[in-house]
Amino acid sequence: MNPRGNPAPLAEARRRHSLDKRARVLTVLATLEKQGKPLTFAAVARAARVSTWLTYAPGVREHIEAAQLRQVHSTLPSATASPPSHLSLRTELEIARQEIKELRDERDRLQAALRHQLGQQLDAIHAPDTAARADQLNALNQDLTRRLEEAASENATFRARITALEEDLIAARTSLRRMIRTENTAR
Repeated sequence: MNPRGNPAPLAEARRRHSLDKRARVLTVLATLEKQGKPLTFAAVARAARVSTWLTYAPGVREHIEAAQLRQVHSTLPSATASPPSHLSLRTELEIARQEIKELRDERDRLQAALRHQLGQQLDAIHAPDTAARADQLNALNQDLTRRLEEAASENATFRARITALEEDLIAARTSLRRMIRTENTAR
């Protein structure tokens, strides 16, 4: 947001910037078509210095597809034309390979984005299950904590009892020794 808090100028600047990019794409498209260069979405985006996404956007895509059709129809070999040379076939093959590589790269990017999006959707679907499971685990944790405290309390009680019994045993042994000594000295 700008310092005065008015978003209208920013929105207008964004709209002008978008229109400028679209105009640049159309200009580059016309230039590439006149030069007879292969018209691919990626090639147009690269030459216009815009994202490939924009070349697929409505209002731009139709122009590129129409230019591709015109180019295909204008380059169809006529019956009287000489067969293509070995060099031109090699060039076309290389161009086709480059386009295939670009399309595979784009496919991989789109697949990764789709996987990411599906993962987020699955996370959103399983979020209620996760919350219920977290509540169950929380209740179980509280129960186990209570049991641990009870066991610790019983342990302390038993230790005190053991200490008292050990003291009683020591006293009984001491008393028994005295009795045995007294009995032995009396004989």
